[in-house]
Amino acid sequence: MGRIIDYFPEPSMPSKKIAFVASNAPKAQDAFNDLTKRYDSTSVADADVIVALGGDGFILHALHESLGDGKAIFGMNRGSVGFLMNDYNPDDLVNRIERSEEVVMTPLRMTCKCIDGETREALAINEVSLLRETRQAAKIRILIDDVERMPEMICDGVLVATPAGSTAYNLSAHGPIVPVGAGVLALTPISAFRPRRWRGALLPQTAKVTFNILEAEKRPVSAVADGTEIRDVAEVTVSQDPGKSVSILFDPEHGMEERILKEQFAT
Repeated sequence: MGRIIDYFPEPSMPSKKIAFVASNAPKAQDAFNDLTKRYDSTSVADADVIVALGGDGFILHALHESLGDGKAIFGMNRGSVGFLMNDYNPDDLVNRIERSEEVVMTPLRMTCKCIDGETREALAINEVSLLRETRQAAKIRILIDDVERMPEMICDGVLVATPAGSTAYNLSAHGPIVPVGAGVLALTPISAFRPRRWRGALLPQTAKVTFNILEAEKRPVSAVADGTEIRDVAEVTVSQDPGKSVSILFDPEHGMEERILKEQFAT
């Protein structure tokens, strides 16, 4: 007689729990209604993956909401540009999420000392930008790791961009597009009058950038970390916050590295 061998199949792994969130745009709301009928969903608090429906502004909001909680974001474009989003397709969504490539991003922490003596902070996934508040140009001193590199820049502003943000406002200000794995930040002037030919710098991602606002009361400046604005700043320090991270998921055939590479050859 042959032996009887008991076979106990390994239990199948449960699929990731998905939550859907959407902007107020009609296209996003229509997609939300369709997807929540097609797929099982849960609350954001209980989810492993959040599917964000909207544009780049909306997914930035969703990424900020998920900072540090370990939830990954899979965006589908129901807005305009959608650089951080995947193409919208309601079919086979669970499989797309399972096959997706994860990009982990470390945000920038902006620390502002205001004219009134108050200190305020905010986080940025794309960029921190300093902008003049009035008709008068700003005057800004720039220090890198506490070493003065620019005694005075007369300008509309200046920004520090992450690789993810290098294709956004930074690109509009003629800053460089930075690959995700380059390990650098882009420091880019905004309409600089003096020094007129300075086009910015690439900095190690570990760098601490300090901006001193010269004549801060006469030439007021605001500081913006993604969507958070702090007005009337006297000094702004920007550096990576290694204690925070956020995960974003991309279809493997159109990952972030590919998007950034294609953007450099866009006409």
